[in-house]
Amino acid sequence: MIKDGTLKPDDQLLPVHQLAEQFQVGRFAVREALTALRAMGLIEMRQGEGTYVKSFEASAVTSPLHTTVLIKHEDVADLFEVRKVLEVGAVQAAAQRRTEQDLADMQYWLGKMRSDESETTDFRFHMAIAKAAHNTILLELMNHVSGMIADTIGETRRLVLYGEQTTTEKLAEEHEAIYHTVAKQDGNI
Repeated sequence: MIKDGTLKPDDQLLPVHQLAEQFQVGRFAVREALTALRAMGLIEMRQGEGTYVKSFEASAVTSPLHTTVLIKHEDVADLFEVRKVLEVGAVQAAAQRRTEQDLADMQYWLGKMRSDESETTDFRFHMAIAKAAHNTILLELMNHVSGMIADTIGETRRLVLYGEQTTTEKLAEEHEAIYHTVAKQDGNI
């Protein structure tokens, strides 16, 4: 109801007991759902007034899977596994469907990575590969998963992905190899 625009920012939600009746669930389930929505930044609970929808970007509400559920270390590890599977698939699809413009975009971000070690540049490179796959669902999934990873572990991303021994040069070499796989239209990583 929030994502589809039925409820707008500053709309007040029904009381817990009415929501429970409407959705035919227990009050505990409603309270848990409200807690999750509050953690996602979609609602705010005003003392003595009720629960209200907050302003938000509709595109930010993409899935019930959100960083608030990624509490355990195993969840983060599972998320990285999903990202790896998506990235391998993206490279394979990009190798088959990429255009010269797609290669130029990847080359641009690869060049930026040599002078800029930021996560944003790394993210843009991988998104250029996903875009080169010419599959909108894959692109959205990559965007969502990468966003969850950034929200979940922030600056520790390189430690989890590559280990403490990985240098900037090694990271650049790995990305160069990915680029050449796509450029050669090989698809085998």
